[in-house]
Amino acid sequence: MSRFRKIAFLILILEVLLLLGANFLLLGNMKKGPGKQFRVDIARAANEIRNGSSVAQITEKYDSIQRITPFDPQEKVNNDYTVEEINGTLYRFEYRLRADIRPLIYMNVGMAVMILTSAAVLVYVGRRILRPFHKMSNLSIELAKGNLSAPVKADKNKFFGRFLWGINMLRDNLETNKERELELQKDKKTLILSLSHDIKTPLSAIKLYAKALDEDIYDTEEKRREAISGISHNADEIERYVSDIVTASKEDFLNLEVKMSDFYNAELMTRIETLYNEKFASLHTKFTIAEYTNVMLSADQDRLEEVLQNILENAIKYGDGRWVRIDFDDEEDCRLITVTNSGCSIKEEEVPHLFESFYRGSNSEKVNGSGLGLYIARSLMRMMDGDIFAKCLPSKEENSAGDFAVTVVVRKA
Repeated sequence: MSRFRKIAFLILILEVLLLLGANFLLLGNMKKGPGKQFRVDIARAANEIRNGSSVAQITEKYDSIQRITPFDPQEKVNNDYTVEEINGTLYRFEYRLRADIRPLIYMNVGMAVMILTSAAVLVYVGRRILRPFHKMSNLSIELAKGNLSAPVKADKNKFFGRFLWGINMLRDNLETNKERELELQKDKKTLILSLSHDIKTPLSAIKLYAKALDEDIYDTEEKRREAISGISHNADEIERYVSDIVTASKEDFLNLEVKMSDFYNAELMTRIETLYNEKFASLHTKFTIAEYTNVMLSADQDRLEEVLQNILENAIKYGDGRWVRIDFDDEEDCRLITVTNSGCSIKEEEVPHLFESFYRGSNSEKVNGSGLGLYIARSLMRMMDGDIFAKCLPSKEENSAGDFAVTVVVRKA
């Protein structure tokens, strides 16, 4: 946009210079043009005086002649004049130059209309085409980063309205696919844990059976030893298999990665404010960000933004919709960012379990979700040498269920 403004300003400057140049040339021609007219008028007036016409009549007849008097070298006059000899007497013909300024007026009006039209077209292009395009330039980046929560603002712009509608559909599809993938991961993990439990039961029976065989229950020594060897071997195989399943179930199936860097607190909060101001406004929820000192933070800015988005989305889902506030505090070498929403709808004894994978509180029965948002947030914060915790707060208002606060601990650079 800044480059377009420079180009637009240059175009308007060139048009103004063109107008000034045209005025300069036209005024020069106008100064030359009236000179021929006053010479013609003086020649005609001189002939008429020679033919006996009165000076007074001639002065009134010609607009370019102001005064005709006998020439006196000692007399000083302010007007332009020329001297003519008539019947042996020198006369001073004082004249004035009158030019037709109508072409100049027409030209200036036309050029002014052209400049104003150009300015209007440039403003229209900037606001209706380039500005929406500039706003859309970051959409693909946001989608690539996984920012699927903030909706694309609808626009009736005839150039990009349908495109924005399509982007919004793409965002909805990606968000649906993400939720579906998380559900599949949840089912996968549940299956693994279920298999682990199911395998442990026959394993215990096999070991007991092997122990019984070891106590000479079988008649022949050969059969007894063969059964003991086979059952013990299978038991060891099942144990190893169970161990592998349990280990796999504990691994981070989300493959989270962070890229640490240093950035200012204001950069992060500007992004959050841009993403959520309009969304909270559309929900009629008061959204405020408290004043803060602009310190340097050490974390993955995109991942920290993702953490705050998860918290804010939960505030929208589980709060009462009256207000959401972001506050800041400092503790030793850490910056504490606290997101508080009105309405604590979860039981206090459930709060410690909120950061467990696939855990969903009693307040989530009618709310869609996977139970992974806060789990992912905690995993990311610990990978960035930070932390996150939540608590219910007593409300300062009467007849209120209290407030809910989630605090993110970020290291300062």
